[in-house]
Amino acid sequence: MELIRLDRFIANQTEYSRRDVRILIKKGNVRVNGEIIKNSDVKIDANKDDVSVNGENLCYKKHVYIMLNKPSGYVCSTKDGISPTVLDLIPDEIKNVHRGIFPAGRLDKDSEGFVFLTNDGALSHRILSPKRHIPKYYIVKLYKPFQKNYIKQFDEGLVLKTGEHCLSARIDGYENYNNYAFIELYEGKYHQIKRMFASVENHVEYLFRTQLGGLMMHDRLGIGEHLIMLHKDVENLIKKSDFFTSKENSRNFFRHIK
Repeated sequence: MELIRLDRFIANQTEYSRRDVRILIKKGNVRVNGEIIKNSDVKIDANKDDVSVNGENLCYKKHVYIMLNKPSGYVCSTKDGISPTVLDLIPDEIKNVHRGIFPAGRLDKDSEGFVFLTNDGALSHRILSPKRHIPKYYIVKLYKPFQKNYIKQFDEGLVLKTGEHCLSARIDGYENYNNYAFIELYEGKYHQIKRMFASVENHVEYLFRTQLGGLMMHDRLGIGEHLIMLHKDVENLIKKSDFFTSKENSRNFFRHIK
């Protein structure tokens, strides 16, 4: 394993921010192998060194869970060869400590918003399994105004122009935002949302994912930024969410919409 900065390691494994960690280190509240360390950029081996904060030993967590606000132009893959991948947005220090990080699910190259990355294969299988029915939520900017009849059409299950049938999906418009829609989707067909709106003679100009299951992306996370999630927060991925509550909360992301 390659070495990682002490302050980053503690921030990745606890609820402390990097700023909080630096303060704790300056106060002498952090020890490495029993020795007080007052230099934040000291590098450690997470597998071998014993780290304690305020007298409590930190146990190295094998799995990492990352919330990423994906920009347009990045592909949800570990390797591409042509376009940059979402892994290029994750610092090497994190990837060096937590090997095998990958995006759990896909988001189109030109779409933006919440992408979940992890090295926990078992959890990825749980949230991606069709049997789990984990919903995904999106804000969609349309070329033509949202029509009320879309609600029934999407609920009944659209037939794409290729003849493919879609599962029932929930959709609603936004008051005072005629060309915007909020959609809850349980499937992940290729370019599905774009193809669904094409089947009702409309066109998606921009798509932004806000939420996975019961876990909404932090609205203060800027485009291209990431956040290491606490293990307890990951549980929200498999919790139920209310469609209209999620829709109302999604308004916080309108500042990202192009």
